[in-house]
Amino acid sequence: MSSFTSFVLLFIATATAIVSAKEYQVGDAVGWRIPATNETELYTTWASRRKFHIGDSLRFRYSTSSVVLVDKYGYYHCDSSHPISYFNDGDTVVNLDKEGTYYFISGNSDRCQQGQRMILNVKVDVQTISPSIADPPYNPYSAMGPSPSQVASFGPVPQAGSAVLVSVSGVAYVVAVAGIGLSLVKL
Repeated sequence: MSSFTSFVLLFIATATAIVSAKEYQVGDAVGWRIPATNETELYTTWASRRKFHIGDSLRFRYSTSSVVLVDKYGYYHCDSSHPISYFNDGDTVVNLDKEGTYYFISGNSDRCQQGQRMILNVKVDVQTISPSIADPPYNPYSAMGPSPSQVASFGPVPQAGSAVLVSVSGVAYVVAVAGIGLSLVKL
């Protein structure tokens, strides 16, 4: 493969990863609060209806609470005594920078036990890591069918603005790298 082709593929992979990063507002319009009695699974349900990838971020908006990133034990026991990270600024952005399961709870044990907690899984976006021109596009109607992790849930449609594309910085990056790439091609 020529160095130019390698450059183009690397550029496409990088640009796709940057432009496709999303910021999700946790809970959409309701924000981070104690769920009502009949909605104790509010945040777990909210998270299960989205696909999170490395590079995405979560925005927690709250007024009288805190956000604590904990391990599995801390989540299931509403124990914030050994936090991975603790936030109480009212407008917290958490970058999802690695693959795996993230556990968030309120720093107040009573609030956590009432449902102010959330589990979410972050996956690597395979297409942005190893793009290949020879790979066929994903066909949702293939004979094998989608895996259980690809089956869509049929809940309410997320509100507009619940995921904001990071397009301004992404587009600026794409334009800058494209300009450099084109200037190298002309040489």
